[in-house]
Amino acid sequence: MADIKIGFVGAGGNASGHMQRVSAVEGVAITAICDVDEGRAKEAAAEYNATAYTDHHPMLDKEELTALYVSVPPFAHSDAEVLAAQKGLHLLLEKPVCLSMDKGFEILEAIEKAGVLSCVGYQLRYTDVIQRLKAYLADKTIGMISSHRWGGLPPTAWWRVMDQSGGQLVEQTTHQVDIMRYVAGEIVEAYAKYATRTMGDVENFTIPDSQAVLFEFASGALCTLSTSPMAGGGAGKSDISFLLQEQRIDWTGRQVTASPPVPEFEAEPKETPNIDQVFVQAIRANDQSKIASSFRDGLMSLDATLAANESAATGKPVRTKMAGS
Repeated sequence: MADIKIGFVGAGGNASGHMQRVSAVEGVAITAICDVDEGRAKEAAAEYNATAYTDHHPMLDKEELTALYVSVPPFAHSDAEVLAAQKGLHLLLEKPVCLSMDKGFEILEAIEKAGVLSCVGYQLRYTDVIQRLKAYLADKTIGMISSHRWGGLPPTAWWRVMDQSGGQLVEQTTHQVDIMRYVAGEIVEAYAKYATRTMGDVENFTIPDSQAVLFEFASGALCTLSTSPMAGGGAGKSDISFLLQEQRIDWTGRQVTASPPVPEFEAEPKETPNIDQVFVQAIRANDQSKIASSFRDGLMSLDATLAANESAATGKPVRTKMAGS
């Protein structure tokens, strides 16, 4: 008998990964799945012996749930999170948590007023290499940070529309921004320049293909970040480098290295629990501290990327709204 019953809003590729991992946890059952695509909702529901819905309102009214996963495109966040929180359901949201700070503050207020647990899908925080990086940098003075996220163009139609995805910085490169916040502290200001250089002829393409950002951290550290979907065909690059006094620390996804080397990064990475296991453990213990990224924390990563978008639109530096909160 399952002691934790989970519902899903969104049954796409990202959600399906969560479903597979959640269903493997003992004592957990997926009992309701909602997607605007009825066929997709029914297919996923059949796999997990759940009830299919195309509207989350009747699902939340009828189902007795412990927690709700919301895995939808950035523009598709409506009232599911607020309604779920009001019903006492714990929440796991995929990143980015929404597409505007107004919506984010509305959800945050509902979560904190209800006192439910919240988790945002920044799974890289749980990896052993990031935990080691955070511990190593905790007592160090970071001078500068440099980061790249160069990749190809996802096939998803909404991804290339600025009003629906927020652009690559908001939708994908949020992972780099979140890691930097996690290990180096809060971002207080963004100054950005965007351009479309090579992809202007792509159908329905309204996002920039070149984004360059200067972030200032509360500590005084400066970061230069560039991101682009031009780098398909194996031309991609994903990294973060931290410059200390006479030392550089490089994160490249699967490993962290130091120049000159230090013992902290030489051992083989330990296996770490996936984010779904962590979420379930936190629910059972009713302990938010087990979760590395709460909704508030995830909203602060969104805040930094939206500040960059505003800066690029206005041509002026923009302060983040939540720094110091």
